[in-house]
Amino acid sequence: MLIKVEAIVREEVFEDVKDALNGIQVNGITVSQVMGCGAQRGYKKRVRGTEVDVVMQPKIKFEIVVTSEEWEKATIDAIQKAAFTGEVGDGKIFSYELRSALKIRTRESGEKAID
Repeated sequence: MLIKVEAIVREEVFEDVKDALNGIQVNGITVSQVMGCGAQRGYKKRVRGTEVDVVMQPKIKFEIVVTSEEWEKATIDAIQKAAFTGEVGDGKIFSYELRSALKIRTRESGEKAID
């Protein structure tokens, strides 16, 4: 069984998460720069004398494929420990079981079937 773990974290914890994954010997990591918004809801910034609402925040998305539920748990735990800042906007972690019927599993909500 293959499981895909996707984690979206703050830019400033990128190196910490990468080191944590290397520390537990996770191979095959894909990293992307993404933009998004969530509970942070952005901030106000002055650009050329005008106040602008910046809603979309830059984030880092990790995509990792692991071979078992034990690796899934170890990977998610490593990411959570490395990415935790205690502030709003620490990010989200999603876990997908890769087989003919796609199922999405999240830490908080259990398992849901997707059509």
